[in-house]
Amino acid sequence: MSSFESTVPDELGAPAGAPRRRSERENAVAEPGAVTIVVPTFNESANIRELLHQITESVPARLPCEVVFVDDSTDDTPEVINREARDCPFPVTVLHRDRPEGGLGGAVVEGLKAASSEWIVVMDGDCQHPPSLVPELVASGERANAGLVVASRYIKGGSREGLAGGYRIAVSRGATWLTKTLFPRKLHGISDPMSGFFAIRRSAVTAEVLQPLGYKILLELAVRSRPREVTEVPFVFQDRFAGESKSTAQEGFRFLRHLVGLRTASPLARMVVFGLIGATGFVPNLLGLYALTAAGMHYLPAEILANQLGVAWNFLLIEHLLFRERRKHRKRWDRVGRFALLANADLVLRIPLIALFVHHLGVGALSATALALVTTFVLRFVGTEALVYLPRRSEKAARGSRTARRAA
Repeated sequence: MSSFESTVPDELGAPAGAPRRRSERENAVAEPGAVTIVVPTFNESANIRELLHQITESVPARLPCEVVFVDDSTDDTPEVINREARDCPFPVTVLHRDRPEGGLGGAVVEGLKAASSEWIVVMDGDCQHPPSLVPELVASGERANAGLVVASRYIKGGSREGLAGGYRIAVSRGATWLTKTLFPRKLHGISDPMSGFFAIRRSAVTAEVLQPLGYKILLELAVRSRPREVTEVPFVFQDRFAGESKSTAQEGFRFLRHLVGLRTASPLARMVVFGLIGATGFVPNLLGLYALTAAGMHYLPAEILANQLGVAWNFLLIEHLLFRERRKHRKRWDRVGRFALLANADLVLRIPLIALFVHHLGVGALSATALALVTTFVLRFVGTEALVYLPRRSEKAARGSRTARRAA
C-alpha cells in the first residue's frame, strides 16, 4: 500500500483555504450539496495557480467545495499547492504518494477514498477541463438522479479542439472506438469513455473493487463499478495552460494492458486469451528449434530446449496481460517454477491420453490427438490459474480473519 504525506498546517487560526487534515467528524458527515474536486497531479506546478484561480472564480459561489490533490510529482508541485491554497476560500488537501501505484488512475482512487462529499468531480490539473462546468455536472446528476455524469467531447455542444495535432485526435478516436467495441453493454450511454472529467456519487462507487492501471480511470469505473443511471454534459476540451502532455507511448501500452485485464475478468474470456497467448508461443519455439538443429544439435534435445523458449514467451505475456493483478500472491521464482512444470507436464500427459483415446475408446489417431490437445489445454489453464496465480490458503485465511475482525 502506498504511503501518504498530507501537507497540514495547524488548523487553529489557519487561513480558510489552507491545506488541512479533515477530522473524523467532518469525514463522517458531508456537507449537503457540497462537492469534492479530486485532481491527480504529476509535475503540474506551472498549472496550479491558474487552476485554483479558475475554481475560485466559478465553483464556490454556486456550490460549496473542497479540493483534494493526489500528487505523484517529482518536482515542487506539493509546495506550490500549499502556497497557492492560502488564498483560496475553500479547503485544499494534498496527498503526496511515495509510491504511485496504478498511475494516474490509482491517484484518483485514493482521492475517491479521501473525499468527504457525496458528489466527487474528477478533473485533470492542466486546466484542459474547465472548472466552470463543475456545478453543471453536479446539477445534471441531481436532475437525472444519476450516479455518474460524464463530461463528453463527442455529444452536441462538445469539442476536442484542445487535443494537439491530428495524431492525438486519431489516437483518441481509435481508443474510444476500441473500448466501446470491447464493452458495448458496460459503456452504453457513454459517448466519451476516454474522458478524464466526470462527476460521481460517492455512494455509487466502491473504491476497493477498482484496479486502475494508467490514466483512464473512467473506463475502469464504468466497467467494474458502473452506476445504474448515467448522464452526459457536453464540454469543450481546452488547450493545456502550461507544460507538456503526459500521454506517451508507454502510457499507450499500459492502456492496452488495462483493456486486456478488464476484458478478461470472466473465466471464459481468460481461457480464450490464454489459448491465444499459447498459440503465439509456437513462433519462438519453432525459431529456437531451427537455430539449435542448424547448429548441429540432435532434434530431440533441441525440441526440449526450444519448448522452453515457448514456455518463457507464454509466461511473460500471461504475467503482464492476463494475471497482472494476481502476481502479488506468490514470489516470481515460485510462479516461474510452477508455470514451467505445468507447461512441460502438458507434453508428458498428451501421449498417454492419445493412447487411451485410441486403444481403449476406439477414437481415430487424428481425432484422439485433437481431443488430447483440448483436454491438456483446459487442464493447463485450470492448473495455471489455481496453482500459480490464486492466493494461498494461508493468505485467504488471513484475509478472512481480518474481515471477521472488522465486522466484529
